[in-house]
Amino acid sequence: MKQFFILATIILATFNLSAQNNLLQQANEAYAKGDFQTAADSYEELLKTNGESATVYYNLGSSYYKLNKIAPSILNYERALLLEPGNSDIRFNLEIAKLKTVDKIEPIGDFFLTEWFRDVQNLLSTDAWSKLSITCFILLIVCLFFFFFSRRVFIKKIGFYIGIALLIAVVLGNCFAYNQKKKLTQRTEAIIFVPTTTIKSSPDTSGTDLFILHEGTKIKLKSKLGSWNEIVTADGNVGWIKSSEIEVI
Repeated sequence: MKQFFILATIILATFNLSAQNNLLQQANEAYAKGDFQTAADSYEELLKTNGESATVYYNLGSSYYKLNKIAPSILNYERALLLEPGNSDIRFNLEIAKLKTVDKIEPIGDFFLTEWFRDVQNLLSTDAWSKLSITCFILLIVCLFFFFFSRRVFIKKIGFYIGIALLIAVVLGNCFAYNQKKKLTQRTEAIIFVPTTTIKSSPDTSGTDLFILHEGTKIKLKSKLGSWNEIVTADGNVGWIKSSEIEVI
């Protein structure tokens, strides 16, 4: 009975994998033929059945871009970039899509060390930083072995200095992995999904009109109250928007 259950599980998994590959192939073929709506629908179905995938998000973003649906295009490029922050193709296409947005908001500049830290962090994904940290930790153990047990002073010095460098790499790698994981689990950014929206001073339609934002603009989420979200724009402006008008990245 147990063997039958295992065999049935393997057959079912094989069938599901085959169906997923067929759907992905159909989506890619539809995109190649210029049938971008069919491609987009297929990629959406893949995400529902298979879960998140940087490649599928990227292809979906490209499909929506071809359909001139800028907000969904930016949303899916942003989601792809969360999974693969070091992918230059995703980042390039995202910037191209942003050129079609109405709002040209200049972000507030950060301290150069903060920008450097963020740029280095975005070179790799959570899993990649974790694997790098583990590798450096193992090498650190090796260096400690040579430092404590080698009889040659030269080897001890090499083990010490390389060990220090590896220790720094382990600490930074874990920090980067933690920050990348936090970005994945705590989605605090969103894309505006309506052509035009008026940002209010309070979570109510009777609130004072502060400023106007347009489709495709990326915003940071501060808090939520009922059907309203408090947001911050890249240039530091704060206000409230209806939750139905945005899509969380």
